[in-house]
Amino acid sequence: MAEATDEEQAPVPQRLLAAATRLFAERGYDRTSVQDIVEAAGVTKGALYHYFGSKEDLLQEVYARVLRLQQERLDAFAGAEAPVERRLRDAAADVVVTTIENLDDASIFFRSMHHLSPEKNKQVRAERRRYHERFRALVEEGQRSGVFSTATPADLIVDYHFGSVHHLSTWYRPDGPLSQQEVADHLADLLLRALRP
Repeated sequence: MAEATDEEQAPVPQRLLAAATRLFAERGYDRTSVQDIVEAAGVTKGALYHYFGSKEDLLQEVYARVLRLQQERLDAFAGAEAPVERRLRDAAADVVVTTIENLDDASIFFRSMHHLSPEKNKQVRAERRRYHERFRALVEEGQRSGVFSTATPADLIVDYHFGSVHHLSTWYRPDGPLSQQEVADHLADLLLRALRP
């Protein structure tokens, strides 16, 4: 009797998300059917619809799970007992590392978010905005206290950093010359240099 793999032993929602993520990355969202997903996950359509209302719900969850992780980590960094420069640098590096660790999820979402209904798109944008606002609050805290320069508006600084993060999937390769931590450190250092008084 063959032993079940870790993926086969995973709870059904995780198996469905893993299969959907893999197929969306390989084929694209619009070229992946519900049947493809349930076959890859080894479950029935009924099981999919028990946990997710639609293929669109799977797409939303692919991105939402990464955003939830990043929000939790940002909240921890922002609330830490450390100088604002350290908290911002840690948060800036962390969003790079967690994006690279979930590169398929991020790239699927940015390629496919136009497939979401206006309501789901609005929900995702609200969650992203909450993340960006918490990040911006760190920049503003440093600017108010004189640790960071006020020459560039905080909104522009945040857009600058997240523009880099959102494009990681277009150029970062795990077998490339820089590790994910090195990329994270470089981008976090660039951000802090832009904020020096």
